[in-house]
Amino acid sequence: MKRRDFITLLGGAAAVWPLAARAQQPVPMIGFLRSTSSAPFAGLVASFRRGLNEAGLVEGRNVTVDYRWADNQPAQLPALVAELIGRKVAVIVGNVEAAHAAKAATATIPIVFVVGSDPVAAGLVANLNRPGGNLTGVSFFDTPLAAKRLSLLNELLPQAAVIAVLLDANFAEADMEARELSAAANAIGRQMTIVKIGSEGEFDSAFATIVQSGARGLLVGSGPFFNTQRRRIVALATRHAIPAIYVIREFVEAGGLMSYGASQEDAYRRAGIYVSRVLKGEKPGDLPVELPTKFDLTINIATAKALGIEVPPTLLARADEVIE
Repeated sequence: MKRRDFITLLGGAAAVWPLAARAQQPVPMIGFLRSTSSAPFAGLVASFRRGLNEAGLVEGRNVTVDYRWADNQPAQLPALVAELIGRKVAVIVGNVEAAHAAKAATATIPIVFVVGSDPVAAGLVANLNRPGGNLTGVSFFDTPLAAKRLSLLNELLPQAAVIAVLLDANFAEADMEARELSAAANAIGRQMTIVKIGSEGEFDSAFATIVQSGARGLLVGSGPFFNTQRRRIVALATRHAIPAIYVIREFVEAGGLMSYGASQEDAYRRAGIYVSRVLKGEKPGDLPVELPTKFDLTINIATAKALGIEVPPTLLARADEVIE
């Protein structure tokens, strides 16, 4: 072989090697974990994918996602986290229960949480602006808005002397939510009946207790479990003719009366963007926890009419969305 031909061949191989090396690089895997079942949350998954896409990541092309669901059995979460760690995921995305399980299992794999509580009060991070460690994420901040929801329900039902609160006994922030609501109820001179449940089999008895208490209004508390059961909760409130306020608009979309809170779907979209930043090399502990900038009041007028309630014009004027 002539020297010139050998140099040409060598140069061509050198140009190909980097391309081959890049082609063989493994596609990063994301572990997507929730304490709930999957069926009611297709919208959250779609929003998460949309966030990835906005950041240039396409599932199945330059990133993969391993989805795990605990089906409302939090005790399964440690095993699910262990499976994700065994698969060498590059980052774990999870709701509040999943994030706690992941934090207990690893101090090295980045964790991006999507929660409704205050992440500092929940013990996930030490500081919102500088989380530190291997966690950061997005909060849609529904738990701290409990007193505001009570105020809106009181405005809708000024004659309701007794208001019931339905809380998820498995939700880590339930006790904090109960304390805040009790203080808020005392401040406006309302009697409060707090009912906690932790399983699907307790709903009927819980609503029987609410009816027996003489409650004329209901505030449904935060938590992933209640979100999975939203159609059942709305149906029970309708059956017992109890006006209720909820955390997210999906309850109102399902026939509930009123909701006040930030969009969970937007929170998952922003989580997808944060995951992309982590995969590109940013440290979770340096990324400030993102908080919502907008809270929406949604009112279902058809439900109000069915309950025989006239929504005050001042409340309607402040609504961000009115469902006819």
